[in-house]
Amino acid sequence: MWYVYVLQCVDGSLYTGSTNNLEKRFLEHKNGKGGHYTRSHKPVKLIYQEQFETQSEALTRESRIKSWRREKKIRILDLQFI
Repeated sequence: MWYVYVLQCVDGSLYTGSTNNLEKRFLEHKNGKGGHYTRSHKPVKLIYQEQFETQSEALTRESRIKSWRREKKIRILDLQFI
């Protein structure tokens, strides 16, 4: 299974990514070993996830979500913040 996820960062910003191991990837982000963005914008919470059968489907969805403005992500994905 593949996942697309959205993280809420400590500064309130959002980070979108994809992985086949959601728990491991979140820990990598929290420990500064994830994406470049999350090294300087520490993630505090996983606020959204979607599951896909293939990596291709997940990457397509990730790309679509990343193209949206913050307001659209919040509205379409019904994101819940801490």
